[in-house]
Amino acid sequence: MVEVVECVPNFSEGRRKDVVDAIGSAIASVAGARILDVQMDADHNRSVITFVGDHRAVSEAAFRGASAAVERIDMNVHRGEHPRVGALDVLPFVPIAGVTMEDCVALARSVGKRIADELHVPVYLYEAAASRPDRRALPDVRRGEYEGLKVEIETNPDRKPDFGPARLHPTAGACIVGARTVLIAWNVNLRTADVGVAKRIARAIRESDGGLPAVRAKGFALSERGLVQVSMNMVDYRRTSLVQAFEAIRALAEKEGVEIAESEVVGLVPLDALVDGATQYFKLARFHRDQILETRLWE
Repeated sequence: MVEVVECVPNFSEGRRKDVVDAIGSAIASVAGARILDVQMDADHNRSVITFVGDHRAVSEAAFRGASAAVERIDMNVHRGEHPRVGALDVLPFVPIAGVTMEDCVALARSVGKRIADELHVPVYLYEAAASRPDRRALPDVRRGEYEGLKVEIETNPDRKPDFGPARLHPTAGACIVGARTVLIAWNVNLRTADVGVAKRIARAIRESDGGLPAVRAKGFALSERGLVQVSMNMVDYRRTSLVQAFEAIRALAEKEGVEIAESEVVGLVPLDALVDGATQYFKLARFHRDQILETRLWE
């Protein structure tokens, strides 16, 4: 069976295209690594690059991308809406075909250790690769962000990294590396400039505050566009579908007297998530993915 690992690194740079292009070139320089998608967000000042390959190619490409980011991104001057702890903020490995979650855990730990050893960036492990239960969830590992971690990593033994020194890299900060299942990064933008609306809706729908299962959400201002955003990580779209999350946001926005402007997917989305959403929205009876023309043509 063909071996396919997906890697979805998030970099703390979404405004300088030359920097993101250089990181992408470093990743693409590895034979067998194929970039599928690159997305930049100026408001979040963040980029997401999605690439695939076998575990050897992905391992080397991930490290080269990390190295390029460490060389070019200075966290001391970084400002953006999205939470972050480092130049290469998050580095997840996802099993797609011919590999197991355990394989991706081993890959995450190997690459994480190499980043710490060779680039001198402290590394925290999360999700399936986490070394302890309280570090599984990304928001828990990223607590305090770059500014808070700069102090805590040196003064709080509980914030000691899994690999590398107990101090941030002078410019690149820290890095969070892990293994996880497919995640959908999805944003819903609202027609208001009141960020409080987005924050209240995010609080209502996220699982950690008693909302929708497998949904993580935060509210942000999109100042240049005069909008606000409910930014979500759909951790398991089978537990909460895109339609369920969208309708929950619509209902809450209506109570606030606000309309939805648009929604946007960051990176790639599984076909099954869209099929499930369309099936629910249109109330299609007994519909399945084999009824989609393109899926039959690809067989």
